[in-house]
Amino acid sequence: MFAIHILDNQIAAHAFFSKTTHELTDSTNNSPIAEEMTQMRTTKLVIALIGALAILGGGVASADSTADQNNVAALDTEYQLAVKNNDADTMGRILADDFVVAWGDGESHSKADLLNDARTKRVQYEHNEDTDKTVQVWGDTAVITSKLWVKGVDKGKPFEWHVWFSDTYVRTPSGWRYVHGMASLPLEFLPSRPTAQ
Repeated sequence: MFAIHILDNQIAAHAFFSKTTHELTDSTNNSPIAEEMTQMRTTKLVIALIGALAILGGGVASADSTADQNNVAALDTEYQLAVKNNDADTMGRILADDFVVAWGDGESHSKADLLNDARTKRVQYEHNEDTDKTVQVWGDTAVITSKLWVKGVDKGKPFEWHVWFSDTYVRTPSGWRYVHGMASLPLEFLPSRPTAQ
């Protein structure tokens, strides 16, 4: 999208530049002074157009990045709700086929593992919500960092913990897909830090 905007701006600028240069040349005679003045005007015009293109391009990039951030944030919220509801169909649509999540205890799970857990309803969730969410986008890659609150029952055993989580999404021809997750150990399991004196 960004490249298309820039290309459109460059085509328009080239057409304007060519027309204006032609008009400047036609409106003067061929004397050395007239030619020098035409070159000076042309140089100023080129500098002005380059500056305008840079400003327009930056605005487009910023707008595209903000839209991507919003889209990925909404998709991640949809995914977390699907996990809470054991909605395997929605999870399967969002997860990439080669998805992997790595947990703080050293275990890792694939897309197939997570979908199987959802279909068998191994875990019954009461809460699966995040806070402190940030979304960063670099081209076709986005990373979400958040603190996840999870509470429920796993194989009959109740649990509740908070983890810091990072989710990586990649833009594909069919839209954004969740490709990798990384979680800390539950914060409740970590030793408390001494308070500053």
